[in-house]
Amino acid sequence: MLSARSLFMEIHDDDQAFRLFCSIAAKGEDQGGWENGRIAKLVPDQVLAPKVARHGADEDKHGRIFKALLHKRELETVEVPDDTDYTMILERQGIGLAHSRLRRDEMLSEQDVITYLAHSRVTEQRASEQMLLLKKVFGDHPEIGRAVRMISNDEDNHLAFCHEELLRLAAEGHGRTILDTLNETARAEIRTYRDVSLAVMQHMGELLRWPKAKSAALAAGIHGVHAYERLGGWRRMTRLSMPERLNALGGPAPHETFA
Repeated sequence: MLSARSLFMEIHDDDQAFRLFCSIAAKGEDQGGWENGRIAKLVPDQVLAPKVARHGADEDKHGRIFKALLHKRELETVEVPDDTDYTMILERQGIGLAHSRLRRDEMLSEQDVITYLAHSRVTEQRASEQMLLLKKVFGDHPEIGRAVRMISNDEDNHLAFCHEELLRLAAEGHGRTILDTLNETARAEIRTYRDVSLAVMQHMGELLRWPKAKSAALAAGIHGVHAYERLGGWRRMTRLSMPERLNALGGPAPHETFA
């Protein structure tokens, strides 16, 4: 019987599949760290800037964690296939702030900040949900449980930060722009998530030598999730509510190590 637990355990127990999984995750976190680091330098709001920097520091930490998990098994990262690069596929659709924009030493406009926060609100929703699933599967695992719990907590903080900052900007009169940007971002994200999920499952299937029936069942499940999201599930990514964790990224990042 196919289940999230059995699927993730199968990936975890195979060195090459685990290597690809952690490499994809590490690359995404490294990209997020660089993006937030650049945005922190270009944000005119000096109250917001350190929170964005903290966001970037967390993403950098997550990248190091995934690499450390590989190192513990004497594995190195592998080149990530282009069709699994979630961040760059979104960028090619014009979602979020382009890397070419972030490389310019030019302060961000208010619209740029809204674009950044809306992009983060949508993608952090996905990250928070994925890490919650991984925490259910691996939360008590002796090898990777602590890492999964740490990253999950950080992703929840990032999501809370996006809600709070977007609500602040909405109160300043940017509500319509924020909603339009969230809607556009969420619709693009669900397509991208479907395509990347199919690509990841294809690569995993080749490594793990899944039978065609198993691959077809997993693909059908991915298409089913997309159908639900396309019919209205995507709206969960556009709603804003004041989070329980206020000022979640305020202050310096806690000193945490992962060995």
